[in-house]
This record gives sequence, C-alpha cells and structure tokens, in this order.
Amino acid sequence: MDDLFSAPGTLRDGPLADRMRPQTLDEVIGQDHIVGPGRLLRRAIQADRLSSVIFYGPPGTGKTSLARVIANTTKSTFESLNAVLSGVKDIREAIGRADERRRLYGKRTILFVDEVHRWNKAQQDALLPWVENGTVILVGATTENPFFEVNRALVSRSRIFQLKSLVPEDLKKAALRTLADRDRGYGKWKVLFEEGALEHLVEVSGGDVRSLLNALELAVETSRDGKNWPPPEHTEIAITLEAAEESIQRRAVLYDRDGDYHFDTISAFIKSVRGSDPDAALYWLAKMVRAGEDPAFIFRRMIILASEDVGMADPSALPVVIACAESFDRIGFPEGNFPLAHACLYLATAPKSNSAMAFFDALAEVDKEDAEVPSHLRDASRDAEGFGHGEGYIYPHAYRDHWAAQQYLPDALRGKTFYMPSALGYEGRIRNEVLRKREIQAAIVLGGQSAAGDEILSWSPSAKGREGWFKRLESGRSALLLADRDALLDRLDLRRHSRVLVPGAEDGLLLWEGLRRVPEGLCAALVSSPEAREALERFAAVLEDMEKPAIAAAPGTVLPTPAEAGQWFGTAEFDGIVLREPFRRGVAASAEGLSALAEGAAALLARGGRLSLLASPPSLGQRISRILEEPEQAEGKAARVVSGPAARPLSAKLAAALLSALSGAEEAFFADPRVEWGWTAGMLEQAFIRRGFSVETALLDRKEERLITEKDLSLWFNPEKSAWGRAMAASLGEQNFGELQKALAERTRRGPVSWTWKSLLMKAAGPG
Repeated sequence: MDDLFSAPGTLRDGPLADRMRPQTLDEVIGQDHIVGPGRLLRRAIQADRLSSVIFYGPPGTGKTSLARVIANTTKSTFESLNAVLSGVKDIREAIGRADERRRLYGKRTILFVDEVHRWNKAQQDALLPWVENGTVILVGATTENPFFEVNRALVSRSRIFQLKSLVPEDLKKAALRTLADRDRGYGKWKVLFEEGALEHLVEVSGGDVRSLLNALELAVETSRDGKNWPPPEHTEIAITLEAAEESIQRRAVLYDRDGDYHFDTISAFIKSVRGSDPDAALYWLAKMVRAGEDPAFIFRRMIILASEDVGMADPSALPVVIACAESFDRIGFPEGNFPLAHACLYLATAPKSNSAMAFFDALAEVDKEDAEVPSHLRDASRDAEGFGHGEGYIYPHAYRDHWAAQQYLPDALRGKTFYMPSALGYEGRIRNEVLRKREIQAAIVLGGQSAAGDEILSWSPSAKGREGWFKRLESGRSALLLADRDALLDRLDLRRHSRVLVPGAEDGLLLWEGLRRVPEGLCAALVSSPEAREALERFAAVLEDMEKPAIAAAPGTVLPTPAEAGQWFGTAEFDGIVLREPFRRGVAASAEGLSALAEGAAALLARGGRLSLLASPPSLGQRISRILEEPEQAEGKAARVVSGPAARPLSAKLAAALLSALSGAEEAFFADPRVEWGWTAGMLEQAFIRRGFSVETALLDRKEERLITEKDLSLWFNPEKSAWGRAMAASLGEQNFGELQKALAERTRRGPVSWTWKSLLMKAAGPG
C-alpha cells in the first residue's frame, strides 16, 4: 500500500499539506455538491458500497484527500498506484493480489490510481476487464477531462465526480483549521497575521488548498529569523504582509502547460475573441506566448473558433487562420508572432455566428430517432428493380436555378430544422434565400403534397418508373407558391405590431412570412391536427421563445369563434386574416357555407381589419377534355423522349363527338349550383358584401406542369370514389368512359401535362 495512505505520524512527518489531509468526510472542506450531507458519494462512502469512480478537477481541490477518506472508511482492502510511476507490471501485481483476496477470502479491493490520465491506452486497457468483472473497484484521480484523456470504456464503467476549485471562504476555513490544530497544524503556537496577510495567501492561491498550505507553512516556519523550529509552545509568531507575499508565488507563475492552469488563460483568450474584443484577445495571447505555451495549441484553438464562433458569418476565417498556422510553421519565433497576431485580430474583428452548433442538435436527433432513409433517396444501383429504391428522386440540376423542392429528411422528422443562419456577414447575405427555399420545401412536405416518402412494398413491370413522383416539384411551382404568399399578405397592409390569424397553416407557407412581417405583434396559426402542430413546432424550434408563433390544433375548425381564439391565442381580435384555398379544407362552398365564413371572419376582425383570401373555383379549373384536345402542345418535348414507335396524336384516336360530349359533361358537372364544387367567384363576393365587407377581387391566370400518376387515374376514373368519374360515366356511358381513361393514360405516360386554371384573389375590409 502506498505511504500516502499510511497513518499520519508526528508533526514533522511530511509537509503541512500532507499532514492536514482530511481523515474523515466531516473534515473535507468544500465540494459540498458531491460530499455534502445526503449526497450520493457521501452515502456510498459511509455505507461502504462504493462503485468505480473517477475524481476530476484542478490540482489542490481534494481528489487525493477523498481517496484517503475512502481508505480510512472502507472495510475493503485499499491499494494505490501512481500512474506516473507505475506500469503494466504494477497493475498486474495489484490485480493478482485483489483476485486472490476475492477468491480465497471474498474480500473486495479498492484500487486508487492517482493521475490516471498519465497511463497510455494499453495500460488503461490492462485494468479494464478487472474493473468490469468486479475484481477491483477503481478510484481514479485526474486533472484532465476524463472524457478526452481516459479510455472511453473505462469511463463508461465509472461514475465521474467533478471537483471544483475552492472558493476563498473554503480556503480561509482550511487555513484557520490548520492554525488551530495542535497535532497536525500550528495550534501549539499563537500565529498572528498582519492585516491583509492571510487574505493575500488565500487570494493568490487561486482555489488550490495545497498551494495555500505550502505558502502558510513557508510563512510560519521561516518567520523567526533563522531560529530553530519548532519553538516552545505558546510562542507568538507574527506573519507580516511582506512575508506572506514572499511565501507564495504570483498567480501568473501558476500557468502550467502540463496541467490545467493554462486552460484558464486559453479560456479567457477564446472568450475575448468570441466577444469581438481585439485588445483583450491580444493581451491573453501575449500572456500565453510569454508563459511558453505551444503555438500549435493556440492555433488549434483558433482553428476551432474559426468554425465554431465565426463560422458561416465569414467563411474566409478558417482558411485565413490555417494559412497563418502554416506560415508560423515555416518561420517560427520571433517573426511568428506576426501570423499569431494576424489570426487573433482577424477572428476578433470578424462577424460572429455559432450556427454550426446545429450539427449537435442533429446528433441529438440521431440518438433519439433512428430513422430510415426515404425510398426516393436510397441508392438506386442496388434495389431499384425490386423495391423502387431511388424512384421519385428529383435531380436538382434539371430545374431552373438548379433547385427543386423535395423531401430530404426522414418521414419522422418532416418539418424539423437545425440550421438558422444569422443576420451578419456572409450568412446575412444568404439568409433570405435559405429561408425561402426552406419554406417552399416545408409547404410541399408539410402540406402533404409529396408521395416520394411512401415505401414501395410491391413491384410489377407496369409500375416501374411511375409511382412515387412529386406533383409539385418544378421550380415554377415554387415561384407560384411564393407569388401566392406575397399577394395574400401584401393585401393586408400589415404593421410590425399587427395581429394575424392564419387558418389552415399546415404547410407553414403563410405562417413564416407573416411572422417576419409582424415581429412585435402576433402571428397565430390554426391547424387541423396535433401532428400538424408538432410539425410546425419542430420547424420553429430554432426560433427564440418570444419569436415563435402561437399554434393551435382544432380538427374540423376553419375559423375559431372569438371565445376559442381568446383561449388559444390570448386575443379574440385580429388585424388580419389570411386564407389560402379554404374550400379544400372543409369549408362548405354552398351559399350557407360561404355566409358562415363571412360571418366568422367579421366576428374575429378588429375595427379596420382585413381579410385576404385566395381560392380556385372548380368552375374555372382544368378540364380533362382540354388535355386531350391539345395533343401537340401537351406532348411537346416529352413525346420525343419516349422510346419505341411513336404513338399517333391522342386527338386522332378519339372521335370529335366523344371529346365534345366530354367537354359538355364537364361543364355541366362544374356549373351545377346544387353541389359544393359549383360555387363561383360571384357567390363568394356576395357572401362578404352582404355581411358588410368592402370587397376587391381579381382573377389570376394560373399554369404549371403536372405529372399525372396512375394513382390519380385510378381515383378519377373510379365512379365509386370520384364524383367526377360517376358523373362522366353516367353521361358518356361505360365504354366511352373506359376509352377516355386509356387515352389519358397514354398521354400522361409521355410526361407532365400543362395544367391551367384561374384563382380568385379577394381583399375584404371588415365592416365598421
């Protein structure tokens, strides 16, 4: 057993700091967070039920003292090793003795390893199996962070206790205890301190009780001008301030590149650079250089800072610092001070962004959610033939601006955001574009418009290359969504403090832009399900709490009542209401339904409030007959890329009479005022005018390229599921209806079709 844990002898046995080590838990000064009454470690030591632990903290905080307390308390055999002096041979001998005790006598062994971080990986590995099988209980002590310097497997089998530097009150308590202790300290004499002398020792010791006691010992035992020590009992010993100053080194000398002292200075340096204070940064840099710090260490920390704290606000920071580091390697000191200062000043004066920290949010999400790769993002070279892997992936370079919105996150993380660009430097220049693309992508993914995430669990030759495509991918659709958003919100004439209600906010398109326009007001979102609310909340997680929108989920509710709005959003009045395609989300488009919509809006709008609405009347929508009547225009380039014999134009396959009959049947179907899809722009306008609104309307011509899938066809042409299909089959007859389906299928196999319709954009100023 190491002499460190032998019973203390006489007063002159060993230095004062060693004599005054605590013998019991009650003598431990400081560290109340781990050994105070009721704390876990204290209970384990008192009950002699200690498991493997590692004590981590700066020098002089009591790591070895705690080991001595354990040695004095436990009934187990206590052995100790010093990692600086011991090797694998010593480990094996200690393990051999422990194994023999356990097998022959059933007795446990606690093995204390001081400075455990000094052991290399092989030495630490030699200890691991014996800790794991319980042959020894490890008590390690280290001044270095064990998560970096100690074998990960050893750390995972131990509980880490971090000891902190002692505060001045604790240090003064240790000094006074020493002065009062007759057996181990200076209680036999009357030690008097000049005003400020003891306080100086406490202050300069910097939280290290060993440093304090060493200085106290030097001050007391050298204060009698060369007279023999110890003096007779009750002798008065006076300690002047000058003697105290001579007894302890200045704080700057405590900079120790082999321990943890230098971390205080490098921490001050990093925080000064992060805080954009070039003067303080230069001071701490100079202190490290004067103390002999390794320049490679300083550059390593600046390289980290260039990514962690400057990051995307100035992407040039990283190559600048690396260039300075390489320059230093070529020229060394003293000229190397210039690239050191160059890198320091560049980082201190650069714009700051820690947006790269988003990576760690992503890591945390990976730990929580082991999500599968969506089918359309999988490697098509392996299982495309059997399970459709890679099918539906959109190649961004095929679209304008080399970008097209599609889902890239796993299904379980739809709407999740990690990266939020700052408003400074380079990030400030790309911020709007990043957010614009994110919001368009969210509008498609959260709005449920994507089928690419669906897993293909069966396959047949006819399905190859058809399913799993997006309908709303092309960059033209992105522009259309942005145009809708801006047109709707522009008509509300919002102010920064306005209150805006966004019903049907599932896709977030109007919500995020509305939030930007009313930063001091309220942007309230109403969605149809808790799942939709959770998706939007994930998207908003990167915002500060005060910046987040208010989101409520109410299935089957298009507009809340004033009472509901007050309960959900804290207000029953709004300065603006914005609605996009409300008749696709459950609003009845009958005369009664339109009147109810106007009535609900009037009840929620504050005096002078406005409603902005975009809706597409089915009577002004696309017709299947028009797709089949324009084969040349519809086929275009898509028809020329089809392999095999060229098909005849679709219009040639259909009798003019059949197409005419289809056109007439469709017009009659969509113009029927008795059905909900028969509503018109005039009906909507009149519903709001009757309620007292002032109304302005405009009809917008809309056009996009759409890919019609086999799933669409099977739905449209199924009379049991489709009202359009039921009406067309009844009007045209089953045979003609079947011919139409075949003709449309042949057309859509050649690529997207040009889909045209008209939308009504309405601005309604509230009554009163």
